Amino acid sequence: MNASISIVCFKSKTLANGENPLMLQVSKDGKRKYKSLGISVNQNHWDFKKNRPKPTCPDGEYIQQIILNKTSELQKQVLNFGAEEKDFTVGNLLNGRKQKVIESKVGEFFKLLINEYEISGKLGNRRAHKGTLNSIKTFTKGNLNFTFSDIDVDWLIKYEKWQRSRNNKETSMGVRFRTLRSVYNKAIKANLANKKNYPFNEFKVSKFSKQTKKRAISKADILKILNLNLSQENESVQFSRDIFIFSYLCGGINFTDIANLKPENVETDKLNYCRQKTGKRISLIIPHAAIDLINRYRISRRSDNYLFPILDIDKHRTPIQQENRKHKIMIKVNKDLKLISELAEIDFNLSTYVARHSFATVLKNSGVNIALISEALGHSELSTTQIYLDSFENKQFNEAMKHLL
Repeated sequence: MNASISIVCFKSKTLANGENPLMLQVSKDGKRKYKSLGISVNQNHWDFKKNRPKPTCPDGEYIQQIILNKTSELQKQVLNFGAEEKDFTVGNLLNGRKQKVIESKVGEFFKLLINEYEISGKLGNRRAHKGTLNSIKTFTKGNLNFTFSDIDVDWLIKYEKWQRSRNNKETSMGVRFRTLRSVYNKAIKANLANKKNYPFNEFKVSKFSKQTKKRAISKADILKILNLNLSQENESVQFSRDIFIFSYLCGGINFTDIANLKPENVETDKLNYCRQKTGKRISLIIPHAAIDLINRYRISRRSDNYLFPILDIDKHRTPIQQENRKHKIMIKVNKDLKLISELAEIDFNLSTYVARHSFATVLKNSGVNIALISEALGHSELSTTQIYLDSFENKQFNEAMKHLL
């Protein structure tokens, strides 16, 4: 009648984040079955003799609490079967009765996800979750010690009003609410939040999904920026102009991908790189003006370093260091571009985003398929544009590149 319940860290299986899954192991009558706990851990942080996280394990206390909750629930089920004098199998124990929901604290679950994203290198998700958590922390005046059941429709309405009182943009609020909804769903899946309390069926996040208006300037304005005399400005302003022009000339390449470029990405007059956002490989002809920009910064850079002085292989080694550095420089570049728009007498709020969409507009006017442009810029509905991309000929793209200046 008795069953043995334990936790096992699967050394033989490594997940995409480099960690190993934690599994419930249940043994009875010579039979053994496993069921995922829905969490993972780096095996260096796991005590295989005691089957528990080591004291040095990040979020070890929280992981251990989840383990205790799950094993305790199964042990209670074994006792219930015994009290009812019912025999049971390992399968009955794992799947026969719905496990009781053990409500998690919102702040703790957020931090667990943030840590997982950092370990797995999903730094965009990490930034979105950390930003949302900080926003909620400010809204609640530092109190994160509440459960998901406390987040009801009234709470969400108050959170929305609070954000509007701070003049937050629709796009920013959309990111916050979509992230919170995603975290709530993950908590339900992990049995750490009750589905019956789910507030997002009534509170619609879709109302924040207003598409940001595409921004593009004319080719004439691009030439104004390109030919602008910045000899009296500091190197930062000149660099920001160069990054803007390089993005425009090289397929609307975004700032993160520019920062990651290395000499091996340049082959004579071609730029070959893998888009960080989609994983799609891009290959295009580099216009002469863009080659001049590459050579300008290559002279002062080591041959094994990055093309542009955004990242440095000796200083920015970890993904977090690289992410923070790129974020800092992008803010500075966009600030400088506002000054450049004034100097060029362009009545437009310039940003690296504008360079991408100006490139797209020129391509569209040159006859390139809109679906292909959407893919190149990393917009939504990538599964649809992939059909066009597979049959796309580089000749069409390269001919269109001649019309950029």
